[in-house]
Amino acid sequence: MARDVPVRSQSAQSTDPLPNLVTIVGRGVPASYEIAVDGDLEMVGQDPAADATVVTDQVAEGTIDVGVRRFRFSGRMANVHLVDWNGVPAPDSPHTPTVHVTYDASTR
Repeated sequence: MARDVPVRSQSAQSTDPLPNLVTIVGRGVPASYEIAVDGDLEMVGQDPAADATVVTDQVAEGTIDVGVRRFRFSGRMANVHLVDWNGVPAPDSPHTPTVHVTYDASTR
């Protein structure tokens, strides 16, 4: 299904180079995630090496059981892939992390 391009007023546009935010929330069970964007991507407030998170220019992948992982990005979310500790993908498993995407997060 095609999505419409969001319409934003000039006053709502941000000058932040990474204005969008994706938050991954663990559900208390080990799970894996992979997110991809069509712009630039960086992890927020954490050391990717310490969290065993692989972050490239446009893709991040890692594991989570509790807590949150946050990433700032430009462009749009291209893909999200979530699996629980048994390899069962979302939405078939209630144990996969939840993902929240906020566009223009810097204006809020």
